[in-house]
Amino acid sequence: MTREHVVAICKSNWEYRGIDDASVREMLDELSAHLDDAAAAGRDAKDVVGEDVKSFAAAWARARKPLRQRALRMAALIPCVFGPMLLLSHLLHWSYERPVIPSRLVFCAVLAIVVVTWEIRRGSLGFRKLLLVQLLIGLPATFLTAWLTGDDPLFELPLWVPLLMMVPGLPYLVADCRAKSESSTGSGQIEGAVPRVQDEGSPLGRIEDQ
Repeated sequence: MTREHVVAICKSNWEYRGIDDASVREMLDELSAHLDDAAAAGRDAKDVVGEDVKSFAAAWARARKPLRQRALRMAALIPCVFGPMLLLSHLLHWSYERPVIPSRLVFCAVLAIVVVTWEIRRGSLGFRKLLLVQLLIGLPATFLTAWLTGDDPLFELPLWVPLLMMVPGLPYLVADCRAKSESSTGSGQIEGAVPRVQDEGSPLGRIEDQ
């Protein structure tokens, strides 16, 4: 098993589990440093990560980003996703208030539940899967709700609500964008030695001590 193979498996596993870009970059830097040290000492990658690379990556991911932290992240990002959609509706109709009908509310609620559950348990949903969720789950729920309840507005949504919804997720979005920018400009760092700061949740230290 080559060094590149180990790094690729771990990176894919962490992204699949919804670890943010900044954390993935830090974990890859630390992993690469340990793999370089092992290669310099005449050891292979298995001596660092063990026989099962996926189990190693999963254990590190759980220690680095527990379920509660990932749930908090998603709770902040989901309103940040729906906020621009609602804001666009206000701008298109050039109205300070927009009516909220039951079918649209159910669509947003169903979509949010599915996305949050998937992101927390399995990682990034992706555009195609998100589109399938909308078509196979969101739209049927919307039509059923419209058939049962009609289209009478429940309440009026003022313009400031979508703006407020986007606030909690902005720090996460900025951090992700900054991490992607640093990753694109400094991707060569992974190929060489990097300053090491041992992650308290990393299983690397336990494996090296064995």
